[in-house]
Amino acid sequence: METHFKVGPRTFILDQAKAEAALAGKRIINGRKSEAFNLLPLKYQWAYDLYRTMKNNHWEPEDIQMQKDIEQWQGTELTDSDRWIIRMGIGYFSAAEGIVGDNILHVVRELVTAPELKLVLGRHAHEENIHADSLLYMISSLGINPHECEAMFEQIPTIKSKNEFVTRVSHELRRDVDLTDPANKRKLARNIFVFGQCMEGTQFYGLFGMILSLKRQNKFPGIGQMFQYTLRDESNHIEVFRNLFMDLIQENMEIWDADFKEELAETMREAVALEKDFIKDCLPVSSVGLNVEDFCTYIDYIANRRMEGVGLNALTPGATNPFPWLAESMDMKREGNFFETKVTEYQKASALDGTSYDDDEL
Repeated sequence: METHFKVGPRTFILDQAKAEAALAGKRIINGRKSEAFNLLPLKYQWAYDLYRTMKNNHWEPEDIQMQKDIEQWQGTELTDSDRWIIRMGIGYFSAAEGIVGDNILHVVRELVTAPELKLVLGRHAHEENIHADSLLYMISSLGINPHECEAMFEQIPTIKSKNEFVTRVSHELRRDVDLTDPANKRKLARNIFVFGQCMEGTQFYGLFGMILSLKRQNKFPGIGQMFQYTLRDESNHIEVFRNLFMDLIQENMEIWDADFKEELAETMREAVALEKDFIKDCLPVSSVGLNVEDFCTYIDYIANRRMEGVGLNALTPGATNPFPWLAESMDMKREGNFFETKVTEYQKASALDGTSYDDDEL
């Protein structure tokens, strides 16, 4: 079918069949090659919808007041455990956010072929920059020596082990790869699973819970607010990588065999073990509302959700959430639609600035 446009003495002919062929040629990988960043017609509607949701969720670290945090940091009301949790949070995330963004830009976004996927991944990487910037803001506000952060992610074994767990997966694909080879398709799928479900989806949640627990106790309200905003972003990031993983599998079902499923299960087991070791370093001394056993149980619960969300069996059947208030503020409200493959809606930053939470919600 052709459409003719007559403008003055000239006639322009548009061939609909060619447009339809271009749409049919869109795939997660090995799709139609084009230098034109032509989003339309959209094939992966979820990617564009998530891009818009993420864009509307924009926030800037400097908009958050840190005066109370500074007073508490310089005062006497905090325990050594409180201060250590913040140091571990800053030390770990100052490295982890950059690792995620680097993998998005230099591995995943380079290998996917549909423009709408590149669009949402570009936004994802931008949000990792905002998270990294927020950590600089925390460090400078509290007056922490930045060299301590470098020392932490280089010298604290549990931080180093978590970072090495994800970087070795990322480095496997930093070269020209033949993505028609099922072995390389598995490597890409595993990369997306590791960064989406294991790292951002599970290994981030121990510290998220600890810092939000401190916020609930009226400690570090500014840092807690930034981590709450970050968590909203992470919910979308998990969704981006879950959809990407599921569509990649759907388009390449030859890799979805029992051996690969067990490989992913073993990968998540490793991620959970590393996170539990890390939690023990974050909480060498238990305090009110913060103890190692409960947070390790929480990680089992979160890991189960991530596995089930991509069609895999739970690793710890029956694991329950020991923090009902976290289920409300972290899981149900931020990710309640996540396992129904619907996009969670968020407000713009102007509305977020005025957000308040009742004690029951936290």
